[in-house]
Amino acid sequence: MAELKEKLFSEFPPVSTEEWMAKITADLKGVPFEKKLVWRTGEGFNVNPFYRAEDIEGLKTAESLPGEFPYVRGTKKDNDWKVRQNIKVCDCAEANEKARDLLTKGVTSLGFHIKGDEVNEANIATLLEGICPASVELNFSTCNCKAATLIEILAGYFKSKGIGAEKCYGSVNYNAFKKPLVKGMENTEWVEGAAAVLKAGQVLPNYRVLAVDAYLLNDAGAYIAQELGYALAWGNELMAKLTDAGFTADEVAKKIKFNFGISSNYFMEIAKFRAARWLWAEIVAAYKPACDCACKMHIHAQTSEWNMTIYDAYVNMLRSQTEAMSAAIAGVDSMTVRPFDKAYKTPDDFSERIARNQQLLLKEESHFDKVVDPSAGSYYIEVLTNSLADVAWKLFLEVEDAGGFAALANAGKVQEAINASNVARKKNVATRREILLGSNQFPNFTEVAAEKIKETASCCCGGGHCGTPAITALDFSRGASEFEALRLATEKSGKTPKVFMLTIGNLAMRLARSQFSSNFFACAGYKIIDNLGFETVEEGVEAAVKSGAEIVVLCSSDDEYADYASAAYKALAGRAEFVVAGAPACMEDLKAQGIEQYINVKSNVLETLKAFNAKLGIN
Repeated sequence: MAELKEKLFSEFPPVSTEEWMAKITADLKGVPFEKKLVWRTGEGFNVNPFYRAEDIEGLKTAESLPGEFPYVRGTKKDNDWKVRQNIKVCDCAEANEKARDLLTKGVTSLGFHIKGDEVNEANIATLLEGICPASVELNFSTCNCKAATLIEILAGYFKSKGIGAEKCYGSVNYNAFKKPLVKGMENTEWVEGAAAVLKAGQVLPNYRVLAVDAYLLNDAGAYIAQELGYALAWGNELMAKLTDAGFTADEVAKKIKFNFGISSNYFMEIAKFRAARWLWAEIVAAYKPACDCACKMHIHAQTSEWNMTIYDAYVNMLRSQTEAMSAAIAGVDSMTVRPFDKAYKTPDDFSERIARNQQLLLKEESHFDKVVDPSAGSYYIEVLTNSLADVAWKLFLEVEDAGGFAALANAGKVQEAINASNVARKKNVATRREILLGSNQFPNFTEVAAEKIKETASCCCGGGHCGTPAITALDFSRGASEFEALRLATEKSGKTPKVFMLTIGNLAMRLARSQFSSNFFACAGYKIIDNLGFETVEEGVEAAVKSGAEIVVLCSSDDEYADYASAAYKALAGRAEFVVAGAPACMEDLKAQGIEQYINVKSNVLETLKAFNAKLGIN
């Protein structure tokens, strides 16, 4: 067999990196390699178009095995993960019925969101009736002030059922920084609360009770390196302050659970989870725990809300599927796929079933749970893991130098940094540098969404009167929110502006530009009238006026615009808004004639469409 392999590969002589670069440079015909093919990521580092074995020489990430420190390749010897579905508990009996039903449908982890006022022995007994705590992972989130009480109630309940606490696995979500991050209120006394919860959690040895809810940063539009860097700083804050309070490193580390989000940046997300385990292991090791097992990061991952859309909502399934694939390949411990309709209504049975099955397909049909860290050794993934680790580590050190995560969160600095990323990413969405299919690119021309948007009933605990925000809170507006507001304004105005494509001249260019322009204006909910082509400008203008179009877009080639644009503009005579598709060399001459409106790949789609809405009287 070895001889056959040797013979096979002998037919393919090795090609050096220099030879590759020489060929690429020749094919680029003078265009700079770095400008054309090197991708500058939002994370702050460059990604090359190809990698080779020499790029991973000496990288430590490629040396360890799964289950070995520093756990970059996973904390366990297999790749099985828990399939989790969350339930908002508005009625304990109904929630129990739903939970028991879910356990027959592939769910192996339950998440209960319960009001603080509802946390009592009777309600918990009702909620868990018929559910074996030793057979399914149980996770609870409630008011921080009720977390310790909930732990005590759970311990008592397990004991009453004759089930040893050491057999039960799950979590009680105590988020020490929810107030500043979500509500914009300082929480300077969090150490006492976290210490009380940590102490209470000792009766449930396999329950994680201190949460690092990095998914909040993800949902607010953070870049991947930001989510990772701040998550590490958040976890380290818990380690530092609670070990100072008298707990051992093992006691603290084994009670921390990281709840990450997953964006649609497929390969970068795989690298994120690998880098997260690695860096966290190094952080905990610095506290000199008695056992390396304390250095294992426990990760729950959930698909992002930032990139969810109301329009063309089924595309949310495609986004969440690639996100789930990233997390599964990267070896997370448990996962929640959010239902595709969550952005505009309370998810129904259909959307919840689809969300569950997205994970089950990865397990039962694609067998993602059968291979540990399949991306290991990939030149690209290994370089990404190290690059992302470098950037995240620098952010972690900056946070530590500035006083730690708590100090920055209570001053609103973390929130300001994340919100700035939200703004930057929305600008990329507005200019189509970041694509949200169905919203800012290739929209469904005929879709209306106003009627399907429902107010989501909230039954999560607000903890009573929250007070007045004193600092900046995270902005959870989604990436598509501004485009959705634009299109909803068109729907609610009662007007449906018509956009007429005046296609003429060069066949290839007119078709390409009419398609571009149709997609452009459809993002605002306008009615598109496309055409195969006209023999003369006058014929096209006459058809446009007859159609009642408010906007006429001239679609032709750059060379022909000098003649066609002038003629069309004069023939239209102000009876509709006139737009030229492209950025022709004769643009300045055309502007001198009064032709001011152009759309092209460099346009800010959102701002351009807002301007048209204003001209058309749509507010």
